Amino acid sequence: MLTCVIRYQIDPTKHDQFRQYARTWGQAIPRNGADLIGYFAPHEGSSTLAYGIYNIESLAAYEAYRARLAADPLGRENYLFAQKERFILREDRCFLKLASGGPAT
Repeated sequence: MLTCVIRYQIDPTKHDQFRQYARTWGQAIPRNGADLIGYFAPHEGSSTLAYGIYNIESLAAYEAYRARLAADPLGRENYLFAQKERFILREDRCFLKLASGGPAT
């Protein structure tokens, strides 16, 4: 099992747009095959950092999931919403493997 962590740098004046984006992924991500842990918006401290976190079985499963998500009407709509509203300034994605033991190792 891999955990995908997406680190977003967002426009600090557009938190509401990011929250809408996150709520939409809350519907689209699970129905396309990833185990969504959640999307996290700024609250205290940095006003520009936000995160999306989900689990996926493997990199091969991730590639299939991304194709399904891109073809999903809600997924396409959300990609277009982000492009139109321009609230995401930067997006970095990394894949992590649980190192401490437990069910996801």
